[in-house]
Amino acid sequence: MPAEETRLRITEQDGVTRIEFLDRNILDEASIQRIGEEITDIIDNSSDPKLLINFSQVDHMSSAALGTLITIHHKIRNRSGELRLANIDPQIQEVFSITKLDRIFTIHEDVDDAMKAFG
Repeated sequence: MPAEETRLRITEQDGVTRIEFLDRNILDEASIQRIGEEITDIIDNSSDPKLLINFSQVDHMSSAALGTLITIHHKIRNRSGELRLANIDPQIQEVFSITKLDRIFTIHEDVDDAMKAFG
């Protein structure tokens, strides 16, 4: 079975794992599951997980993708880590507001603000 191609660009900067989506639309169940598994591996392999998820490339995402983000949030919180989101499209931000997920996640205007906010 061939290895699945990643749907993420992952870099490290100042102790923070920066994650950027490669797809404009995060809608496909298989892709969402693969993304969740990749991010879970990052969390599981870090003693102090600090993740910044950059949404600058994302135009649309499904409710399943939101569910995966919630799962990621809980995994990081259980490991006393930090999760920050940045560059969320206004339409997606509205979904976060309507669903009250903006109260759960720490959301920043841009990557620079998010990086400065890490403890």
